[in-house]
Amino acid sequence: MPWDSKKLNDGREIPGLGFGTWKLGNGEGVTNQVDQAISLGLSHIDTAQVYRNETEAGTAIRESGLAREDVFITTKYSGLDGLDVHTSIRNSLDYMGLKYVDLYLVHSPRLAKPDIPTFWKEMEVIKKQGLVKSIGVSNYDEKDLALLVSSAKIKPVVNQILLHPYVYARQKPILEFAAENDIVIEAYSALLPITSLPGGPLDTPLNDIAGRLGVTTDQVLLAWTKAKGAVVVTTSSKKSRLEGYLNAGDLKLTEEDMAAIDAAGALGPPRSCIRNAVLRRLVVVGAVGAISFAAAALTGYLSFL
Repeated sequence: MPWDSKKLNDGREIPGLGFGTWKLGNGEGVTNQVDQAISLGLSHIDTAQVYRNETEAGTAIRESGLAREDVFITTKYSGLDGLDVHTSIRNSLDYMGLKYVDLYLVHSPRLAKPDIPTFWKEMEVIKKQGLVKSIGVSNYDEKDLALLVSSAKIKPVVNQILLHPYVYARQKPILEFAAENDIVIEAYSALLPITSLPGGPLDTPLNDIAGRLGVTTDQVLLAWTKAKGAVVVTTSSKKSRLEGYLNAGDLKLTEEDMAAIDAAGALGPPRSCIRNAVLRRLVVVGAVGAISFAAAALTGYLSFL
């Protein structure tokens, strides 16, 4: 299961596959699902202020039996309750029962107040204080990244973005800028063409490739995302699916496979599927009391409409 770690520009490493807690809600079920993921070998756990499940994730991490250095933990500044970054990271650490997190992200450029360069200086401070080992961003486009890199003393190590074949052409400039500046891309919602946008042009190549290789279409999508050079953050409550995700690290797609997926993705999904996906996501994020953040984070979806 070679989901190899990637070297970050600060000298640290990030596991190639992460378990995300975005849609898990809160409560004991979250702890159980994070515990299951860790027990299967998914030692990269991704959470955020706005998910409101840092406490549950922290409980699973502490009770996993693994040494702290053997678990890679990401959380994010989501502007929750209007708190500043220094208060927010300390709250997150308290919720998780940890002394530091491995990676702290700015969840959206819209949260970088009063502006991207000024806010980033505060991120650099909490890194220097040892509260976080690495700092990065999420949902930044190439212009946001260019502004940040031009002013930063410490470059962001990652940019976590929406990435799947239906948005690849639009996101490609971000991937290219990141590669030129030694910033790792993390992909979220890599499986969205299957889970929320079925019935589109991607169905045919994904089914054909999966049939030929004797795997599932979600494994093909994960292999495609990995081949694009991204770290993948995904989730499932089902043990069998998580095992499949881990096994997807072994898949090698041909150049013809990649080209077929790229070409189908460029055609875009059915518009009815897009609208339904946007509505579902607004409901999910709104359920945790974060409508304003939802609007910012869903820019990638709304641009389709």
